[in-house]
Amino acid sequence: MASFRKHSNGWEYRIRYKDPISKKFKETSKRGFPTKKVAQLEAAKVEQEIDSSTFKPNNAITFKAIYNRWWASHSKTLKPSTRYSIESKFNNHIIPRFGHLKIRDISKEYCQKMIDEIAEQINSVNDVKIQANRVFRYAVRMDYLTKNPMEHAIIPKKETDFLAEEETRNFWTKQEVKKFFRIAKESLDHQDYIMFHLLIYTGMRKGELLSLEWDDINFDDGTIIISKTLFFKDNQEIIQKVKTYQARTIYIDPKTMEILEKWHIQQHNLVLKDNDCPIINVLTRTDNRPLRLAYPNDKLKSFIKNNKFHSITIHGLRHTHASILFEAGATVKEVQARLGHRDIKTTMNIYTHVTSTVKEKTADLFQSYIDS
Repeated sequence: MASFRKHSNGWEYRIRYKDPISKKFKETSKRGFPTKKVAQLEAAKVEQEIDSSTFKPNNAITFKAIYNRWWASHSKTLKPSTRYSIESKFNNHIIPRFGHLKIRDISKEYCQKMIDEIAEQINSVNDVKIQANRVFRYAVRMDYLTKNPMEHAIIPKKETDFLAEEETRNFWTKQEVKKFFRIAKESLDHQDYIMFHLLIYTGMRKGELLSLEWDDINFDDGTIIISKTLFFKDNQEIIQKVKTYQARTIYIDPKTMEILEKWHIQQHNLVLKDNDCPIINVLTRTDNRPLRLAYPNDKLKSFIKNNKFHSITIHGLRHTHASILFEAGATVKEVQARLGHRDIKTTMNIYTHVTSTVKEKTADLFQSYIDS
């Protein structure tokens, strides 16, 4: 039987019931209802759930408490870099908005409002939704909730005009790449030049390149094995294996192989002046440690600013590699394999944003075939 009481912030119901499993008497309550009638209606629903054994008594727990329980087990299945990335999403976007709320009080409307708010701040809002969804699904699985309020939240689409698309274009055209190398050859240190050459000519991820070792390069076959990536935590570098679908062997053009052969000799001679330690990584600091993870970003930003280049990110160099491959006539499957994409949709997303040269060639192909 429910009892009711009025507080300064509204009416409260309190229900005493016998737990069907433990056979012990427990209480559940909720306050903040505007009128006694509303409190009575809500209490009646709860009593009906208790009678039908569908009542979930643990759903007064907060989102953060649920997250902590989920993360305690889920985090053990992840690599350090993945754990760091996911924790960052929760700490920056999810916990501040959901953490203090009782899991039962989070509505669909609130979830949509938060997704809309996050979408105004970052482009990767879908990644945030995916992570929050995992906690809500865990809550349903563990009987803290009956339904997932985040499940049907919609990611808002942003209207962009042609100028906005040009400003957010995260790759360089073939002409911009040629101009970059002309300037970079004169203005950058030799190792920095090689770093950017490899990023553009191989399409490797930044972490893959910074963990690249000389043993990964086969000069006879002209191939590079990509099987690991670099991750920094607490200023300590961690080398970890890439995911199975990301591991790959790629062929390298003769020009790049020649550059690497010369750099191998030059690097060896430079290091021998100071010590006899063997050189492991293709790119190193003066103490032979791998470069900082942020180093390529800093160098690219500086170059773009000093030379008034179209602004892109380090990941944009990977997109540049893919876009030029498409221009040269490579298939989507070939680019997917070279870049180590698990899902071909990722490759297709890059394809839809390639330069106008591809579109022009497509039109020319159609006309040439018709006229032949």
